[in-house]
Amino acid sequence: MEDQVMTTPEQNLERLGITLGPARPLVGNYVTCVRAGNLLFTAGQGVDEYNGKLGRDLTVEEGYLASRQSMINLLKVVKQELGELSKVKRVVKILGFVNSTEDFIQQPKVMNGASDLLVEVFGEKGKHGRSAVGMAQLPNGTAIEIEMTLEIEE
Repeated sequence: MEDQVMTTPEQNLERLGITLGPARPLVGNYVTCVRAGNLLFTAGQGVDEYNGKLGRDLTVEEGYLASRQSMINLLKVVKQELGELSKVKRVVKILGFVNSTEDFIQQPKVMNGASDLLVEVFGEKGKHGRSAVGMAQLPNGTAIEIEMTLEIEE
């Protein structure tokens, strides 16, 4: 973890083999993020690669990968907005919606995919508050959707 303090978030992504391309296109009448003072609020980002319900169609491990991919999609939005991820002062909170069966109770394990990635990319600045909730359905049958609040450098 010590090397993360001395490297940029982009260098950490590169080390992880992750390239941030363009953000996903909008599918409705909203914006991908909104700045309010030194806070950045993102719209929810799902995933195209993982569809279905946790507890029926997908394993916890697949859910973990889905939440990691959802966070990559969020990082694309943040990079597009800020130009560079180094402008992130702190990840404040993430809210994860997990498309799951009524009896599925491992939403926190699924959301660890997103949380672990944030710490890998931002180090201590990536530690955050979090909620992980089960949902009856998500748009287009996506397995997960995550939104995030960040404190940014002005």
